[in-house]
Amino acid sequence: MVTNKIINEDLIQITSQNIDWQKFNNKTLLVTGANGSLPAYMIESLLFLIEKGIINTKIIALVRNFEKAKIRFKDYLTDDHLSFLVQDACDPILIQEDVNYIIHAASQASPSYYLSDPVGTLLPNILGTINLLRFAQKCPLESFLYFSSSEVYGTLDYKEKIKEDDYGYLDPLNVRSCYAESKRMGETICISWYKQYNIPIKIVRPFHTYGPGMNLNDGRVYSDFIFNIYNNQDIILRSDGKAKRSFCYISDAVIAYFLILLYGSKGEAYNVGNPDCEISIIDLARTLIDLFPEKNLKIIMDDAKNGYLKSPINRVCPDISKIKHIGWLPKIDINEGFYKTILSFENKQNE
Repeated sequence: MVTNKIINEDLIQITSQNIDWQKFNNKTLLVTGANGSLPAYMIESLLFLIEKGIINTKIIALVRNFEKAKIRFKDYLTDDHLSFLVQDACDPILIQEDVNYIIHAASQASPSYYLSDPVGTLLPNILGTINLLRFAQKCPLESFLYFSSSEVYGTLDYKEKIKEDDYGYLDPLNVRSCYAESKRMGETICISWYKQYNIPIKIVRPFHTYGPGMNLNDGRVYSDFIFNIYNNQDIILRSDGKAKRSFCYISDAVIAYFLILLYGSKGEAYNVGNPDCEISIIDLARTLIDLFPEKNLKIIMDDAKNGYLKSPINRVCPDISKIKHIGWLPKIDINEGFYKTILSFENKQNE
């Protein structure tokens, strides 16, 4: 059992959904980027079901950093259902056994890498995706889930809500586009393998997603805010805070990923985000401070450079009509989600 109380509560919520978990029974899954908070939650959900005797599933977690994996999956290191493949997704996949499901989530999603390591940012989305699809051609594959990004939409500030067929401007000569453009290319690679080789790919486009296990040093503004609150520090806002984003709590998002993996249409993309939780960055900062009045924190405005490239996009809000048709609707609001997230880090400290 996961020892973190908040994560354990989330796993109970995820696995109690009306999903046919038996589809994973006696099957093997390969998950790349397994140390990331989103794929790790998917793995932990399956391990939770295995622990309860509901399914018998083998999970191969591809990671580059095994030491980090030992920390993230410390509650399951002796579980025979979980094994680790330590390599870069950009290297050929040499697994000899049959794999039934592939979840390709290996990616450098932190804005801090877009300037410092643009090549390392784009390679997993392009070369890594090609490697996974070449491996998939050899497998009795039932579904392939590619983690794309809402950044593929580019600049679409005039749209109230973004649908899956809305696309805006991206500047290929701006180094920050290394992430968004490579995610776009990754989608095209997936579609090409689907059309030519009938690989059953499905694409998820996550919008801003947060929750326990996220990296508080990844350079995203809401990660910085959580870090500040957790460490009893005033929030430093390095912009006017007027940009709006929609935030989706991780347990809601993971339910969506499983639904797309099992029930999504082949060759199609799905938005996963919470349009009811759209908020400006400065209002998010105020909300987080108000959640913990006993800390007596405040907002400090500081427009100094912060080490990564600022997004030119002022508003990002998903239209989720498409995924609603396969049974998904987010339920956790901003107050509950961010409160649970901060508590999870405090709980982790006390483990």
